[in-house]
Order: sequence, then C-alpha cells, then structure tokens
Amino acid sequence: MSINTTTTTAATTTYLNKTFYDKKLLETAKTRLVHASFGQKRSIPKNNGKRVEFRRYELFTPDANALKLQEGVTPTGQSLAQSKVEAEVKQYGAFVEVSDLLDLTAYDEVIADSAELLGEQLGTVIEWITRDAMCATTNIQYAGGNASRVALESTDKLTIEEVRKAVRTLKKNKARMFNTASDGSMRKPHFICICSPEATFDLQSDSTWQSVSAYSNAEQIYSGEIGRLFGVVFVESTEAKVYEQSVVNAVNASTTSSATFVLKNTPTEAEIAYLSKGGNKINIGSTEYTLAATESYTAATRTVKLSATASLAANAIVFSADSGAPDSTTKVAPDVHATLVFGADAYGIVDVDGKGTMETIIKPHGSSGSLDPLNQRATVGAKVMAYTAEILNPLWIVKIEHCVSN
Repeated sequence: MSINTTTTTAATTTYLNKTFYDKKLLETAKTRLVHASFGQKRSIPKNNGKRVEFRRYELFTPDANALKLQEGVTPTGQSLAQSKVEAEVKQYGAFVEVSDLLDLTAYDEVIADSAELLGEQLGTVIEWITRDAMCATTNIQYAGGNASRVALESTDKLTIEEVRKAVRTLKKNKARMFNTASDGSMRKPHFICICSPEATFDLQSDSTWQSVSAYSNAEQIYSGEIGRLFGVVFVESTEAKVYEQSVVNAVNASTTSSATFVLKNTPTEAEIAYLSKGGNKINIGSTEYTLAATESYTAATRTVKLSATASLAANAIVFSADSGAPDSTTKVAPDVHATLVFGADAYGIVDVDGKGTMETIIKPHGSSGSLDPLNQRATVGAKVMAYTAEILNPLWIVKIEHCVSN
C-alpha cells in the first residue's frame, strides 16, 4: 500500500541530517505501536521469499486409561503432530513533496515536522494491521453473556467480571504468561490486555481497579500501561478496534419487484464503502437482503443493487447489522469496542532481514536529474520495507466485544 501526500508548502534548508530525521520518525511511530509491541518477532532472511511459516507441536491428549501400561506389553507409540501458520509480508510507504521557493522562505523545520507526521501515519497503519490480525481470532467473548455482536446493548460494557472470564479462558487453554517488561527486565507473570480509553473509563469506575500508581511493588511498566487486575496488565491504545455501524439510510421511493432502489440521503464514505462491496448484507425494514455480486452501488445516482428483486416502501430504513443491537425505531446501533486479552506467543509479527523498522528517504532538489530540470522539487518520505502480523494460537487470545459509556 502506498500513500502519496503532496504539498506545496513544505520546505527545509538541509537534507544532510538523516540520522536525526530517522530518530524523529521512529520516536513518533513508537507512540502509536501498542498492538505491535507484544507479538512473537520473526525475520525472514534476505532473498528467502516473502512468506514465513510458524509451526508448533500439538499437545498429546492426557488420557489416563489410554496411557495405562499392561505388564510386559509395549504400548503403541504416539505420533507427533504439528500445525502451521503462514504469513506474507507487504510494504508500506508515504512521502511529502516540497518546493524550492519555500525552501528559501519557510519558517518551520518542515522536514523534521514531515518526518514526525509520517511516523505517526505509518505507525498508525502498522498498528491497524497488527490489531486487525489479532481481532481475527475466533475466541470471542460477548459482554453480558450475549451470543453475538449484533445482540450487544449499550449497557453491555467492559466489567471486571468480563476480564475474569477472559483470564479463566486463557488459563483453561494453558496460555503462556508474559514475565518480562519492554526493556527485558523480569516482572511478575501476567497476561496483557489492550483496550480503548472508553473501555478503561468504564473499568476504572470499579473500586477493585488497581492503577499503576497503587502497585505494591515497583516494576518496569510498558509504554501506555495504566493498571493491572487479576494477573492482567492493561495497556491503553487509541487505535483499539471499534466496530461502527456502516449504514443507516432510507429508501427514497417505493419499488415493486425491482432489484434496485435509490437511497434517500446522501451516503457517507462508510456507507459507500459498505454498499460497494458485493455480497454484504443489509436490512430494509425487518428483512435482510444481500447486495449484488457486481455493481452493487452506483455513486452517480445513489442506486443500490440487490441480488434478488424486492418490493420496498418509501422511507423504509436501510441499515447494516455490523455493530451493536439496532434501536427498534431508528435502527441506529451502538459502537462495539474490542478489548484483547492475550498471553505470550499468541500472535507473531514478521519482517524481512530485520527491515521492519521504518526509514526516512530524503531526495533533495535536483536529485531527479532531467525530471526536475529547474531543481524545483524535493521529497521527504518514509517506508516500511516489509511487515505483517498473524495469529499463532487463537486459543491464547480472547477478544471481548462490548459497548462503552457515552
């Protein structure tokens, strides 16, 4: 994925201090990297392809009857079994273009500022990639004992009881605990929870909560660490996954046995993205429909195409069921937050030859040769050479889906 951000108001007077700019980029990016901080790290050697394979042995079944020995009889040998997970790295990058005129007139340290902005941008992208990989776990716990995301009401919030359930699940699944801090120093064994600020706001209202300042024994804490509870260290991230309702609109005019209808209201970007993906489900009134496999949305006319014909009433509410429980009247649904509780080696992050670290790329005026004959353009860019993330053991990561206070 490449992001080209062009500006005519960025300039600087030096292109020589690359080490400073790299440091600026990395320091800013690190403030965004929470999900990416706790994975099992692997590097693919140079010139060994783009894919890496994680392998683990499956545990033997502890069956007392099957393992009982008979006198003088050699039992049948057991067979080793392995499972594997494969992951493929991808590149990410962005750059800013600067002009020669502003190189002469700018007041600000624009390249340093650009490096900082690029670090925040790419750091957020890497964080999203890792977060989304972790959220793909099938080990999901819905708050309030609900059976699905769409059943979650606004009152189904993150509670201490939900955290205890997640810890119980991890322990039953024999998840390994972390026992080191970010600097490599030892600390008490613990699981890690990554949650949104809204989630911790609800959790911290409980008197049982223990904040970092109330720790009985001083320990090296993680960046973003805000507290611990029941053997879980809580780390807050502004990039924690939030499932928002994609579509809430209405039918513009009634239709009879037609596969298409027009939206009444100008759709948002989220609505356009959702309606443009064939096969997605939408609800109109009390009935669920499937979007057509091709040309499911035409932007010029705000036309939605279904996979089958339908007769629709004017002003019938069109909505998606991809967040919490829709209101019975408005069909507006609450956001659902994903809180992740996990053990060591639950997921992995991969780069090539250690090149996952971001680098700054500066091209001064005139470096393009004949493509920049008047030395008018320079660029400052940043790139992640290769990166991906993948769940290694879905049983060692619990995703708690819940609503939050407004």
